Amino acid sequence: MSEHRHDGDLSALAAEWDDLVDRCSTATPFQCHAWLDSWWQSYGRPGRLRLVLVRRNGQLVGAAPLMLRLFPLPRLVPVGAGLSDFGDVLLDDSHAEEVAALLVRALPLHRPWSLLDLREVRPSGAVHRLLAHWPGALRRVPDSLCQHLPGVPVEEILARLPAPSAKRARTKLRRLTAAGVTVRPTPPDEVPGAVADLLRLHELQWLGRGVTPEHLRERFAAHLTRAATAMTATGRAALHRYWLDGELIACHLTVLGSDFTGLYLHGVHPKARERLDISGMLLSECLAHAVRTGRGEVNLLRGREPYKQRWRPEQAHNDRLLIGGRVSVVVYGSAVRLRAAAVRHARSRLPRLVRVRMRLRALLAPR
Repeated sequence: MSEHRHDGDLSALAAEWDDLVDRCSTATPFQCHAWLDSWWQSYGRPGRLRLVLVRRNGQLVGAAPLMLRLFPLPRLVPVGAGLSDFGDVLLDDSHAEEVAALLVRALPLHRPWSLLDLREVRPSGAVHRLLAHWPGALRRVPDSLCQHLPGVPVEEILARLPAPSAKRARTKLRRLTAAGVTVRPTPPDEVPGAVADLLRLHELQWLGRGVTPEHLRERFAAHLTRAATAMTATGRAALHRYWLDGELIACHLTVLGSDFTGLYLHGVHPKARERLDISGMLLSECLAHAVRTGRGEVNLLRGREPYKQRWRPEQAHNDRLLIGGRVSVVVYGSAVRLRAAAVRHARSRLPRLVRVRMRLRALLAPR
């Protein structure tokens, strides 16, 4: 067991890190080395890395990539926090319980005020194994809603819908074919240019409608370009471009887990949105990709957007796990719950002010 704090320690682990990812059945693309290392290059703070590793006979069998945050309270959070739809630790399947116990002992949470704030943990996440070995305080808070569909041909998805909805969807899909929309996968050497196109179209798509401010920032573009290029080369991501009459109308980045295709980010030209069923276009390609590659799920990832609801997806909440000393967990956990309640109140009672706030954030976001 060891803890590493040097800023370059994560970069040095590329090969054995991804070897562990492949031996951890609960790992997602957001735990792969390319994603985490790229995130650290864009968002990490010098001196804040807390990388906890467990080895068995020299082989890496457990890892918790963490960083220290100081505001509003000192706490450890996962590397990748904020941009990762799923957060987790890594445990070798062959020694999962043994490694979980060792990883718990190695976590730097020995002081009464210590706190680990793990967000976006899937119900199947490896970190749940650690909880059985944790002797201190724990609080579980609901986190983001994620939605998913089976990885089957689109016609099987349509069969799940009410007859009128299915009929409308089929009509829209036929219009896509009649319009002559073509889709092309992007080879790794073309990914940097395709990511630039994706972000340009994404900004146009959300212009005046409350774009996520971080998606407009240079650090996000740098992170996404690095991560998508490396992940595409290793089969952990795919970037598709859509064309109509020789013009690029959409780009779509998906992340690829061992058992799912995840819809991460897309950009669509506003003119295409007026003419075409964009949701049907993107979902059809993701379903086809899942079928071609034998993945049993298309995950719509975080969010309650209306375009996701029309397909009647299954729903599951991620967990937010607060682990540490009793005082820190109680105090911070209460603050988390109060903030969540305030956000829910604002969204339900003050939707107009929320929309104004989002637009202001978009206008003031640094480029």
